[in-house]
Amino acid sequence: MGLRHHDDRAFVPVRLTLGRFLALGLEFQLAGDVLRTAVAPNFREIGQLAAIAAIRTALNWFLGKEIAEERRQVAEEDQAKARAAGDQPSGAPTADRPV
Repeated sequence: MGLRHHDDRAFVPVRLTLGRFLALGLEFQLAGDVLRTAVAPNFREIGQLAAIAAIRTALNWFLGKEIAEERRQVAEEDQAKARAAGDQPSGAPTADRPV
């Protein structure tokens, strides 16, 4: 079966796409909460909004860091594969062309 022997790298694009959608969803939810509280605010709702905003902002920040790290790892793996195959990208430094 194809599911038993899977390559984890095949799931990276799916994880990155899902992460971007989750980050976007968190931003929309926060915007919705801000708009809802702006209509008829009281101190209790403002406090709840502040707590929700802090939690969602932290989640979004950590999610963004994770996505950036995953992209960096994918780029490094792609560069390593290109070097191993002898296909250096045009902008990559070589021994005769320093950075």
